[in-house]
Order: sequence, then C-alpha cells, then structure tokens
Amino acid sequence: MSPKTGAKQTQTPGRVIDPATVQRYNRNANYHNIPIKKSRNDYLKQTLRKTTSKWNNAAEKAIDYDDILLPESSGYLVPEHELERTWKLKQGDLKKSADVATSQKIFDLDLPTLGPYRVDYTRNGRHLLIGGKKGHLATFNWKTGKLGCEIQVQETIRDVKWLHNETMFAVAQKKYVYIYDNTGIELHCLRNHIEVNQLEFLPYHFLMASVGNAGYLKYQDTSTGKIIAEMRTGLGRCDVMAQNRYNAIMHLGHSNGTVTLWSPNMTSPLVKMLCHRGPVTALAMDRDGLYMASAGLDGQLAIWDIRTFKPLHSYYTPTPASSLSISDLGLIGVGFGPHVHVWKDAFLTKQMSPYMTHMKPGTSVQNVRFVPYEDVLGIGHSAGVSSIAIPGAGEPNFDSLEANPYQNRKQRREAEVHSLLDKIQPEMIVMNPEFVGTLDRAPGEVIAAGKKVEYEANNPKEKYKPKHKARGKSSAKNKFIRKQKNVIHRGSAV
Repeated sequence: MSPKTGAKQTQTPGRVIDPATVQRYNRNANYHNIPIKKSRNDYLKQTLRKTTSKWNNAAEKAIDYDDILLPESSGYLVPEHELERTWKLKQGDLKKSADVATSQKIFDLDLPTLGPYRVDYTRNGRHLLIGGKKGHLATFNWKTGKLGCEIQVQETIRDVKWLHNETMFAVAQKKYVYIYDNTGIELHCLRNHIEVNQLEFLPYHFLMASVGNAGYLKYQDTSTGKIIAEMRTGLGRCDVMAQNRYNAIMHLGHSNGTVTLWSPNMTSPLVKMLCHRGPVTALAMDRDGLYMASAGLDGQLAIWDIRTFKPLHSYYTPTPASSLSISDLGLIGVGFGPHVHVWKDAFLTKQMSPYMTHMKPGTSVQNVRFVPYEDVLGIGHSAGVSSIAIPGAGEPNFDSLEANPYQNRKQRREAEVHSLLDKIQPEMIVMNPEFVGTLDRAPGEVIAAGKKVEYEANNPKEKYKPKHKARGKSSAKNKFIRKQKNVIHRGSAV
C-alpha cells in the first residue's frame, strides 16, 4: 500500500522499495493522506486510483534514474540508542574517529590580533578567502594548505567576497570597495560604492551588489565595469544582505525589523516583510529559493516560506544570532556569541534540539559559511578562523558544468569563457524566473473586445452576449485534487 494515498502501487514483481524513498520522489497531489475511499463518487475513485498509480510508477522510475545518475549519497550522524544525542558529539571526538581526509578538514587558525574575521568560499568549494577587520587579507586552497596571497591593506575591512572564480575577489574597506587578483594586486577601486557593509555576487549575471551606511543598494557589472542600478532603500543604514540563488533577488534586513526584496529593474522593493520586533541581524536563503531564515535582536530565529511569505516556526537563541548559513542539503548554521548551532530538517518541522553544536570559548562568532560540496562549516570569529565537520551538510553529487571541485587551470578558463557567453541580462531578474518562454496572453478586456467585433461582423442583426463558461473547473475530481494541493516541501519531490 502507498504510505500516503492508500492506493495500490504497481512495482516490478519481486522488487521491494523503501516507502520513505518512494515518498521522496512522489509528486502525488494527495500529499496529506486523505483516503480515496471517503469519496462518494465511484467514477472519481477510479480516476484517482489510476492517477495515483501513474504517480507511483513515475516515482519508481525516478529512483532508478537516481541510482544511475546520482550514485553518491549523503550521510548523517545517527544515535545508537534513544538516550544518545548528536549535539553532544565534540569535534575532537569526531576527528579521532573519522578518516584521515575528514580529520584534516577540522582545523583552527589562531589570529587573535587582527580579527574578527569574515570568511567566504568559492562556488566549487576549493578556495577560502579570509578578511580581518584590522586589514588582514589572505586566500588559500584550504584542502591542500597552499597559500594564494596574503596582504595587509592598512584599513578597516567590513566584508570580503569571491567573484566569478578564485582569480578575483572584492573587499569592502573603510571607504571604498576594492577588487584584487589572486596574487594580491589591486585591480580596481570602486569609488561609487561608499562605506559598504555587505557584498554579494550574482555568478550568472556577473553582478556585484553592495549595501552600506548610506542605505543604497548598488549593482555593478564586473564584466563591463558599469553601474547597472542604484536604489535608495529609504530605511537607513543596512548591514544585512543575502541573495536568493534561485531567482537572484536580493534580501535586505533593516533596523526596523523588516526584510525587503529587491530587483535591479525596480526602484522600490518587490516585497516588504515584517519579520522581527527589532533590528534584523542575519539572513540566509536555501539553495532552491523556497525558504528563508532570519534572525533579529529579539532573540528569534524565524523560518519563512518565500512562496507564501508566511512564517513556519521559530527558534530562540540565548544571544541574538550574528550570522546564518544554509547548506546545500538544508542544514542551518547559526552563529551567536561563542556558539555555533546546526539545525537539521528545520524547514519541515520544528526541531526540539539542534543537530550539532560547537563552541569556541572566549571568542565572538562573526560569520559562518558552509563549504559547497563538503561536509564542512567555516567559522570566522574574533580569534581567527575555524573549520568544523558537519556530516550531511554538502551535496555529494556535483555538476562539473556548474562548479567543478576538481577543475584544472584549462577547465577554469573554459568555464569562465562559457559563463561570459551565457551571461544573463539584469532585466531578467524577477520573482518568478520561470516566466521566460511562457505565452504572454492579452488582457481579458482585449480578448472580449475581439470576440465582440468578430460576432457583430458575422451577425450584424444580433446583439453580442458574452458567455461565461468554466467547464471542467468545478468537477468532483478537480475539486478533490484542488483541496489537497498545498506547499510541497523539499522532502516530497525532487
């Protein structure tokens, strides 16, 4: 029997499939386990059973394709008995029991005099960029330990951000934004970006976004050097920004507790949400652009559904969170005070306890970042930089055409050329990027006027009477399916 619908599932004879695995790939509209037998319409029952059977067959085929195309799987910490808790596991114990490759990813860089530090990783997860508030900059391959460059800019550093690859990075310094290459040579000084607090880079559009004390959100094309857009937020100083990787919309957190969503095509925010009762301190978006995590000075960590702009649930942090990060597989990293908490499955249901915890005594966490394609979380704090292992955080299967962790110099150059040729124009940044390729229908008034003219031309002696037909929209089958449709969570479909 299907775990959700109660209908028979047609499978290959002699084959046994885990119901949880089937549910992961099942796109059944009856997601909330409404029994089909409750329907009084026999024809509706038969139709729904056939439809459910087709959905189950599609889920079985998706499992087969997944085994072929996505051979690697992620793992998590699993307690051996009911009284054991995963959050009690320390990094020292994990380092002793893990393999050599994993244990090498757990390290601390003690830099107590030039902090607090901010960290950022490239899209393929190989290179690490660190920036201390007192002017210390360094880049290196954190897997091999090979140093790229290390410079002292003799100025305050507010934020650091890799650009399209590891050959260029941007630094928000005391007054302007500077761009350096991988050897530490200054390439550009962007004097239009003044007193910037946060930087973001849109890799598919080659746009660098900045926001700072002046309260202006600015977009600059790093391929042409032109300022694409400059919008006044009207909400004062801003030091919280995150991008939605699904549609390239920028999320800004403000001191009045609101979060605004911006596109370079509009001078006003697309959406304005009241998320907290105090200033917003941190924001993070998941990879699929479905959920947003926000933290504020009110001590709340709120989970939001971006499709409905409604809160799902919230968590309490003893100290207001200073940084948030969401991994490829949906783990939420929260940094507050000297603590770092990682929450698992926090989007689906409210969890009673964190998945893992880590504490760096005597420090203050500045920001946290998950490493792409790795079960590693990077932490920038007042005493340096730390790297801890978080099992189940990284995506195990990577697309080499998207971001290749094992690329060489030739592949990097080819990828750079292809990404420039495939650059998306800023005009296409909208809330729903799937509108491209859809049919733009004329307004209803225009269609009705055309029908009226056509009818009067063919029937000059008769008066046109519009017909309002809605055939099939209120059938018993469609009513039943429409009632079951809801927001489909991450675990229910691929």
